Amino acid sequence: MISLVRRTTALCVLGAALTACGTTGTEVPPRPAPSAPAPSPSASRTPTPTLAPGPAGLTPVFEHGPRTGGTKGGAEGGAEGGAEGGKLVALTFDADMTADQGPRAASGERFDNPGLISALRELKVPATVFMTGRWAEEYPDEARSIGRDPRFEIANHSYSHYAYTDDCYGLPTVSADRMRSDLERAYTAFEKAGVPHPMPYFRFPGGCYDKAALEELSATGVTAVQWDVVSGDAFATDADAVTRQVLDGVRPGSVVVMHCTRSAAPVTEQVVRAVVPELRRQGYRFAKVSELIGAANGHA
Repeated sequence: MISLVRRTTALCVLGAALTACGTTGTEVPPRPAPSAPAPSPSASRTPTPTLAPGPAGLTPVFEHGPRTGGTKGGAEGGAEGGAEGGKLVALTFDADMTADQGPRAASGERFDNPGLISALRELKVPATVFMTGRWAEEYPDEARSIGRDPRFEIANHSYSHYAYTDDCYGLPTVSADRMRSDLERAYTAFEKAGVPHPMPYFRFPGGCYDKAALEELSATGVTAVQWDVVSGDAFATDADAVTRQVLDGVRPGSVVVMHCTRSAAPVTEQVVRAVVPELRRQGYRFAKVSELIGAANGHA
């Protein structure tokens, strides 16, 4: 029985604490959801690295890549070039927005962060953005721009940012019979925004999941992606403290969770500009989540 995973180390946007749990597996093509209203996340593409289903066919969960070595980089938009080996790290950014926050956006609150995306481009850092469908609807031009940039990949963070378990740090919840449709609705929003190839990866809102949630999503073919380094950028005002937390936590293969939401994570751009050169100095190379999963499959 898989119990609810909650290693609370920092609050995420909307007050949800970020948590993590993971596994490894073999590379398999994503399994399309039968009768799904949204297109397959990686249709008409070379199969994307995913994990094999867990016990009894449960949705697999990925936390981090191999702890030593790495893969040979150099492909455009992928891991940074370098010699065989090295240490890979993935920076991931949650683009959070709930289904009911439209009035706040209309009144001027910013749930996007163009400066952060510009900084990643300037620093030539590949990254994975876990986006809610509601965010894509609010900022379709930005979603499309991120999705069409080969340096980035967009993955699913639900449509509404409502929790997939009860008692998930105060988040509203999605009932079991609506979990799959909530995920699929996000892919539909990405398609409408013009995102060409969203990834078959899913990040649970608040990081909260249990066996029932993994069962409900198993037919969609997604790999659930958590993390092993919590940046603490949500609601933070001390960029130096967040920078130290990231640098202290990163190990080879780490997945770092941050946020792409100006109003709730105002120092993230500053943190990225400090963390990236220091990790490079330490011999790390930046990769997207897909590359870490591919590297994990190669070490299975």
